[in-house]
Amino acid sequence: MIVELRTLRYFAAIAHAGSVTAAATVLHVTQPSLSRQMRLLERHLGMDLFVRDGGGFRLSAAGAAFLPAVERLLAQAERTRTEAAAIAAGRLEHLTIAAPGTTLTDVVAPFLATLSAGDPMPAVRATLPASAYSALDSGADLAIGTTPWPAGYAGMALADLPVWAYVPQDHPWANGTSVSLAELAAATLLLQTADYHPRRALDHAVDEARLVYATVHEFTSAEVAQAVAASGRGIAVVSDDTRFGLRPLNVLGPNGTVRISLYAAWSRNHYGADAIAALTRRLAAFCVSRYGAQVAPVLSAHGRGEASDAEGRGGGERRLPGDRQLRAQ
Repeated sequence: MIVELRTLRYFAAIAHAGSVTAAATVLHVTQPSLSRQMRLLERHLGMDLFVRDGGGFRLSAAGAAFLPAVERLLAQAERTRTEAAAIAAGRLEHLTIAAPGTTLTDVVAPFLATLSAGDPMPAVRATLPASAYSALDSGADLAIGTTPWPAGYAGMALADLPVWAYVPQDHPWANGTSVSLAELAAATLLLQTADYHPRRALDHAVDEARLVYATVHEFTSAEVAQAVAASGRGIAVVSDDTRFGLRPLNVLGPNGTVRISLYAAWSRNHYGADAIAALTRRLAAFCVSRYGAQVAPVLSAHGRGEASDAEGRGGGERRLPGDRQLRAQ
């Protein structure tokens, strides 16, 4: 049995108007046509929706019970129509962002706080760094990873963000702004496992400097590493914002400050590709504004140097986590 939405709208209009005559005026149809449509609907459904007495129409008990279901269906149909129009126009009503957990907490979430009512309603999905881009094949609209985006996708370099060495406020290094890699490697370090990009970036810098770690304790949670550092048990080296009153220090390796790179990717064929690109440019600018981030180069995956539109807007200063300013060294 197929019942047209138009017929259900007629039924709801009669129920709310209180009579076929009044509903016919609102709907701009003739009264006989409207009455005929209601009889056909009742025949299809196998129940009387109205009680007809003295030429009038009033809802039967079955009609009153059926009306809420009809109104829900009509509301869903209107939402579907609105969303279809938005898709056809390339407008984003909703946006799902996939990224590693630390990136969601320290970069994406603060950015989402800046969105306005005219921006898409966001949702997030936590991923491991190695699988961020694969989320685009399972419903994510935008993915943020720590390696350049795969071939075949649209993408943008977001930012290079520092890897921080966190020490308690009573630590001998607490009054400084940076620590050399050699000094750091000789200390007791609280590091994330090699699954996490900040650890891999630090390992790469240590290898380049031909150093070895003295003592390392590993954690899967950057927050837990900071908590243990706050107890005085070592130095946490992570990329997330400062917690527990710790002091952040830049880590100076053989090629300058140790950093991690963030990149964004989305499908070239996404109906809202232009809107996603515009929002990603805003995210890159936010990273520059909040963190004083540099723009990540795109070299290894594409064989060319690229950068986001935020390039060059970082100025001559860097910011510590929590927006505390640090002079460029």
